Amino acid sequence: MVTKSLFNLSLQTDGNESNLFPEVFEADSLPSSEQGTAEFVIRCVIPSLYLLIITVGLLGNITLMKIFITNSAMRSVPNIFISSLAAGDLLLLVTCVPVDASRYFFEEWMFGKVGCKLIPAIQLTSVGVSVFTLTALSADRYKAIVNPMDIQTSGAVLWTCVKAIGIWVISVLLAVPEAVFSEVAHISSMDNGSFTACMPYPQTNELHPKIHSVLIFLVYFLIPLVIISIYYYHIAKTLIKSAHNIPGEYNEHSKKQMETRKRLAKIVLVFVGCFVLCWFPNHVLYMYRSFNYKEIDPSLSHMIITLVARVLSFCNSCVNPFALYMLSESFRRHFNSQLCCGRRVYREKSTSYLLSSSAVRMTSLKSNAKNTVTNSAFLNGHSGKQEMSL
Repeated sequence: MVTKSLFNLSLQTDGNESNLFPEVFEADSLPSSEQGTAEFVIRCVIPSLYLLIITVGLLGNITLMKIFITNSAMRSVPNIFISSLAAGDLLLLVTCVPVDASRYFFEEWMFGKVGCKLIPAIQLTSVGVSVFTLTALSADRYKAIVNPMDIQTSGAVLWTCVKAIGIWVISVLLAVPEAVFSEVAHISSMDNGSFTACMPYPQTNELHPKIHSVLIFLVYFLIPLVIISIYYYHIAKTLIKSAHNIPGEYNEHSKKQMETRKRLAKIVLVFVGCFVLCWFPNHVLYMYRSFNYKEIDPSLSHMIITLVARVLSFCNSCVNPFALYMLSESFRRHFNSQLCCGRRVYREKSTSYLLSSSAVRMTSLKSNAKNTVTNSAFLNGHSGKQEMSL
């Protein structure tokens, strides 16, 4: 079972988001000294890692989406994109991680021809949503910082929802070829046996894995990263320039506004950095194997490198909510309130009610002056909790 699992791993390791792997037929035997370690990794380490990724990812992303959906004050343009990003991560976690984990324990493709068509397309869709949403977030931060005088209109949130839906549609369309060309193939092993595997491209030409790996790298990594880098180059240039050119009479207000936008830009940049760090090893490994599939190393060390690359790419679907928790005070407050069974949510709703009530009282000429001062002081102390964005 161990050697079979390692052979399947060699075949199926090169694209955790869409069953990306080159056509290889190398020997899968391991030295006897490595058999025990390999069995330990497959039996203990892999299930623990995958279960931890699923649990942490579901907890973080579901909580994030619940916060943005249930709190009207959090429904800003950046937060809509971040919610879409969380939805893409959830899709990846519930489709890709369980399927990927099953390959370590079963010698055959377990999900049939229909599963071979649907699962790679669904998984590639989720990756597309992630990278294209990060690009859209970078564009939004570019517009907010480079054009700071632009005022968000009442229809901005609705227009952002349309953009988020458009990203999903584009991601689905780009994943259609994955569904069309994926097929269940019978692979011959070196012990005169065979097993079935889901291949994401036709097995008629050795150029197919090369073309597939290059396209995946360009569309889902390099091109979006270049676009994001251009946006952030101009953002950094504008921030440096604005630090020296703020008019004196608008100094305090402009500084506060710029600090808010810088904080949002920093959050998006951290998201992008996590994406690059988590996905780059996987893309490199896939391209290497696609161009050198006859020379793949079947050793235990190569299996561990492969496992690290796969786990890193899956971890990207877990880290965004926790990065947001570390960087955003308002999100951290709402996240803590969710963990405290909504008690803090109730207090914030009470504060919001007092805000509106005091506004009415302050417009009345018959208000008591002492009560007005008291209410104002109370509200000023809680004004920071009424943030409209992260």
